[in-house]
Amino acid sequence: MLYDILVVGGGVAGLTTAAYCARAGHSVMVCEQQPSVGGHVNSFVRNGFVFDQGIRSIENSGIIFPMLKQLGIELEFVRSAVSLGVADDMIAVDTPQSLADYEGLLCRLFPDNKDDIARIVQEIRKIMGYMDILYGIENPLFLESYSLSYMVSTLLPWLFRYLGSMPKISRLHEPVNTYLQRFTDNQSLIDIIAQHFFKETPTFFALSYFSLYLDYNYPKGGTKAIPQALSKFIGDHGGQVKTDTTITQLDPIGHTAVDRDGVVYEYRQLVWAADLKSLYASIDYDELPDQRLRETLLMRRAELLDKRGGDSIFTLYLSVDLPLDYFKSISSAHLFYTPSRPGLSQIATEELRELISSPAGKLQGEGKLVVQRWLHQYFTYTTYEISIPAMRDDSLAPEGKTALIISTLFDYDIVRYVADAHWYEEFKTYCEDAMIAILSETLFPELGRSIIDRFSSTPLTIERMTSNTDGAITGWAFTNDSMPVMHSMGKIGKSIFTPIPDVLQAGQWVFSPSGLPISVLTGKLAADTAVKRLSKRR
Repeated sequence: MLYDILVVGGGVAGLTTAAYCARAGHSVMVCEQQPSVGGHVNSFVRNGFVFDQGIRSIENSGIIFPMLKQLGIELEFVRSAVSLGVADDMIAVDTPQSLADYEGLLCRLFPDNKDDIARIVQEIRKIMGYMDILYGIENPLFLESYSLSYMVSTLLPWLFRYLGSMPKISRLHEPVNTYLQRFTDNQSLIDIIAQHFFKETPTFFALSYFSLYLDYNYPKGGTKAIPQALSKFIGDHGGQVKTDTTITQLDPIGHTAVDRDGVVYEYRQLVWAADLKSLYASIDYDELPDQRLRETLLMRRAELLDKRGGDSIFTLYLSVDLPLDYFKSISSAHLFYTPSRPGLSQIATEELRELISSPAGKLQGEGKLVVQRWLHQYFTYTTYEISIPAMRDDSLAPEGKTALIISTLFDYDIVRYVADAHWYEEFKTYCEDAMIAILSETLFPELGRSIIDRFSSTPLTIERMTSNTDGAITGWAFTNDSMPVMHSMGKIGKSIFTPIPDVLQAGQWVFSPSGLPISVLTGKLAADTAVKRLSKRR
């Protein structure tokens, strides 16, 4: 069948594209390889407990709520309060004034560095001001029309402030760890501030998070409520969403795509909202008659070949026989917690790196002990992101019981190595045991003795479920020597274009806020461009 728009990838970027194209009256097909849509924005049920499998909260950023409003989708959200904790010290982040509490927490941890901390907090406050400008109004892309009074009183003043702040933001792309060294030589202090961000995260991305914490919301029913609502909208407007469908071949000249089962989809416009390497791997270059196009696409495929996906995570899922009040007495529903003050820079990694660069068969005896020693230190010093869904919607867990989602950043290469060495399941059990023991000793004393069920996911789980390069949870790694996609906020409109005729892309992003808001924004940009192209042809 011929479709006006074929969307490959049923994450939120692809669903946003499909929703707007269907709304415009075009025939739309979404192909998603997993049994359900949503990608990293999703939830699942296990034994009566609801777990979010990707993001834990929703950043509005002047994008999410306006998008839902423009589409006429009504969802109920609750405020998703954040706590920050180190060892036995905890603060709530619920107002801009909470930054003073954060400064106090850091000063209690590092009393000899109060002047350094004051300067760092001043930098955070400055970046929060930029964030207030960047997302100070509802994104104009999601407004149906502008009145003259809105243009004069709101949009134009914002535009001038926005254009004035962009050069200042662009100067903050230095890796945050390097940037913070300008203000302190205490590496432990730098770690406590920055170690729960991706490797070489730009300063603006990292230090802007204090503002983003204040913008966290949570949809009733779990994060799956958003992709489910978008999928329903697509169906209600004549579009189709097909799950368990992996596109394996693309003929850009014949405007056809083929799935794993041999089903052929004809299209006028295609939007690729899946792993970018898979796009260029799906093309039969020998069948391209245009030599210049063939060379361009081969060059693009080669350019992507060595590019790494962003950091991944290890996630422990727990259902426990403890009431919500137990956890409410300790923290909020969304918590960033570091059990120990020294920081990850204290860990020696040379021995582990030497091991995983060797053949996987070396993971025997002493090699296994090397990994275990490193894991124990890592889980002691790392920062955990902990989410408790039922604290925001008590229907998400049986009465008197609670589900927890506990994640920490984790290196894909380590997990790939232990899997190749056939130590994967034992490795997962070891990690689960270590995380439970450390959090029981520090944050939740009753946790270890109250577990009903436990299971975990690794970077390999994410890679298998999403096909994302290196199990990445958001975009491309900041450690790449060059970025494989357009990543300047001022040029975001160009981020949707590919060199392939009538093929656009969405959700390919690396800079702040690289997750859900930009997925929606690029999805909308791709939809607008696809619809405009179709209108011109007609």
